[in-house]
Amino acid sequence: MTLHNTTDRIEKEIVLRAPQSRVWGALANAEEFGAWFGMKLEGDFAPGGRVRGQITLPGHGHVTIEIAIERMDPESRMSYRWHPYAVQPGVDYSSEPTTLVEFQLDEVAGGTRLRVVESGFDRIPAARRAEALRMNDAGWAEQLQNIARHVGS
Repeated sequence: MTLHNTTDRIEKEIVLRAPQSRVWGALANAEEFGAWFGMKLEGDFAPGGRVRGQITLPGHGHVTIEIAIERMDPESRMSYRWHPYAVQPGVDYSSEPTTLVEFQLDEVAGGTRLRVVESGFDRIPAARRAEALRMNDAGWAEQLQNIARHVGS
């Protein structure tokens, strides 16, 4: 019997009133991704590549994010790994496990369904696991609204 472990993953989805190609552009282009996500990224998204950048949201300018792109299937799926809620100044998170963030796009009546799943929280050190899950759960809810505004939904 397979049990759904809700402490290990975040799952969110939204229907965006925009063509799938437009939503894909907002995900697959690092500069555009950063614009709606609140990051200034350096480099391009490509499978096997790494992109680094700074959070541009007020109060988080000290936070550097590193994203390791795993998969990019044009206009349908993209995934990357990162260190969730790695925002404490002076802390080196590089030895910690990462979570996997997956975006899936599907054409639906009226636009594009965007589904985001972030998994792997059970591998995050216990001292910060619950906070990372809580903050990223709220963060993804906000980010889906951000991308909706960005693509014109």
